[in-house]
Amino acid sequence: MDLGTNDEDTVVGSHPQFNRSPSTTELVGTIVKPQQPPSYGTTGTGADNNNSPVGGFNVNSLILSIKGEESTLHMISQIIIPFLIAGFGMVGAGMVLDIVQHWDVFVKVDEVLILVPALLGLKGNLGMTLASRLSTHAHLGHLDNRKQMLKIVGGNMCLVQAQAIVVGFLAALTAMIMAFIFHGTWNTQHGLVLCAASAFTSSIPTFIQCIVMATTVILSRKYHINPDNIATPISGSFGDLVTLSLLAWFGNVIVLNMDELTWLAPFVIGLFVAVLPIWFIAAAKNEYTKKVLYNGWVPVLSAMLISSIGGLILDMGVEKYEGIAVYSPVINGIGGNLVALLASRLSSCLHQKGTPDPKCKQLIGILNPCKLFFGLGVIPRATRVLVFLTIPGHLIFFWTIVLLKGGHTDITVAFNIGYLLACLLQVILLLYVAAWMIPLIWVKGGDPDNIAIPYLTALGDMVGTGFLALSFHLLFLFGDSSVADG
Repeated sequence: MDLGTNDEDTVVGSHPQFNRSPSTTELVGTIVKPQQPPSYGTTGTGADNNNSPVGGFNVNSLILSIKGEESTLHMISQIIIPFLIAGFGMVGAGMVLDIVQHWDVFVKVDEVLILVPALLGLKGNLGMTLASRLSTHAHLGHLDNRKQMLKIVGGNMCLVQAQAIVVGFLAALTAMIMAFIFHGTWNTQHGLVLCAASAFTSSIPTFIQCIVMATTVILSRKYHINPDNIATPISGSFGDLVTLSLLAWFGNVIVLNMDELTWLAPFVIGLFVAVLPIWFIAAAKNEYTKKVLYNGWVPVLSAMLISSIGGLILDMGVEKYEGIAVYSPVINGIGGNLVALLASRLSSCLHQKGTPDPKCKQLIGILNPCKLFFGLGVIPRATRVLVFLTIPGHLIFFWTIVLLKGGHTDITVAFNIGYLLACLLQVILLLYVAAWMIPLIWVKGGDPDNIAIPYLTALGDMVGTGFLALSFHLLFLFGDSSVADG
């Protein structure tokens, strides 16, 4: 049967037992299908057609093959509250950045502003990747057993701490290198401040976030709510605000006491270096995180570099348009949350399909935007919901910022249109990339839960900040007064 048609391959079970299917699909390939646990309306379909040549999976057929009973209204009802909570958290982060950009740590240590998107992106990458992994475990029934659940949650907490500390140090070093390349400045004392503040800010909020994520997914499983709909937005609901506040506060403490407490920054760095092997050893001994610990660094580190490019754009943009600062966490955070929702859902659905046949490692064809955004099936339905939420959501958050008197811009019709257009283009681009990237990773035998979200959220940071800066600059060129005060 063709992947684009409905079938009755849905099977139920708590623990997947993989069985090789001998058949192939029309230009699509074979699947090793697992038993499928309860899926809260997101059921995967198998593929069986003996008339097909062995080749690969057609990306459009694969996307449309994912069936589900979850209606548009049902999706919106589960997504809307976490989405709004996350959005208001990002508005808070934007307001904080608008204020703290004038603090001593941001004024005296120029590299901190380059660090901001990388740190916020790191928090988002690790938190949303964790949410996606735990959601997949929930769909596969792995969290139903208490002992297994504790092992999965504990191992993931150790893994995320190890990743957060390492990437935090590297993000600080990257910010220093970028400042040297583009501004010609290098200050070792600034580097110590960045490393200490980055490690502290990476580790503490991430630890809290792990607890929140695990609780959210477990409760979702218990009350028959699809964790893919709520885990990733809740991951971003407080993270940006807490991360940015801690970065500004702790960095400011170090800068203000730099002359008297010269030991403070090196002490903090040494403390985090000392505990790092503990997290590594614990994650390496856990069967659920061992593979990710060894193989999951490339996506996280690559995402950090991409987000740092967004930080460089932000640093240069704020020099001319101060109003960018308050809107940057909002556009980046909302875009990252929406694409992570799709990524988590699509990854869970593909995991439920099973493992692709090793002989079929190609993704055939070009993803058709019309089929993705206007086609039938649960994935096109989800993309429509996410695009639909973009404009109303950003309008709510935009006017919240205005009412709180944030930013350094006058509100004009042209500014509204330019800002909303930047937000909409960012989300559409991210959703399209996600719908192509995740099947590609799955077909190649990778785990989309660990690989896709870091790239997607980092791309969201870079594209969001770039589109935002471009809209400000175009408004300035056309003489709009809304950005002139920056």
